Amino acid sequence: MYQRELTIETHGEGEIVDLSAAVQDIVTASKIRTGLVTVFVKGSTVAVTTIEYETGVLSDLRRALDVMAPKDAAYEHDAAWGDGNGRSHVRAALIGPSITIPLQEGKLLTGTWQQIVMVELDVRPRRTRSVVCTVNGMKE
Repeated sequence: MYQRELTIETHGEGEIVDLSAAVQDIVTASKIRTGLVTVFVKGSTVAVTTIEYETGVLSDLRRALDVMAPKDAAYEHDAAWGDGNGRSHVRAALIGPSITIPLQEGKLLTGTWQQIVMVELDVRPRRTRSVVCTVNGMKE
């Protein structure tokens, strides 16, 4: 097993960061050739998924999140805490905090147009986000 943590600076709600190259670098450094890499983001207002990292699709994802957890809806979290990020928690729960990707010959088995992304969902900028990458498998 090999594990490394990435520190990603974000600037606000709706920012989508392509992690693909950084995750591949961690896989390469692990020297694991066949196995799995789990990408997990720490925090309840941020998420990880795969998507085609293309302007149109990124816009579509943001719009879909606005439909599923609208900005103008009332959230019990906001009433309890007064921080205005109830939608951020809901959106993060819908996408999820982690993904697992198979490895073959030391490479991520993602599709041609499939990138690994972190989605910042908090209503206020975060200085940094932590993404933990854990690589498990055989070093053939």
